[in-house]
Amino acid sequence: MAAYEMVREIQNLCRNNQMRDVFFEEVETDDPEAYVRTLLPGKAVEMTMDLQDGGGMTIYAACDGLTQKFVFTPLD
Repeated sequence: MAAYEMVREIQNLCRNNQMRDVFFEEVETDDPEAYVRTLLPGKAVEMTMDLQDGGGMTIYAACDGLTQKFVFTPLD
């Protein structure tokens, strides 16, 4: 199973507040997209994925009018 550092950014929708909630976590998964879906269960989620050099990826998940960004960086 692959190990990743995952950075999760949640945009703040409050007016005049440009801060984001940012969380760091080490995860083990062979399917980062499926892992993100487990974090957002039972919701209508639209996802897009950008693959990066070196095996990393960025996943954007939009649900309930809120966009979250998940950045997966492989751990060596």
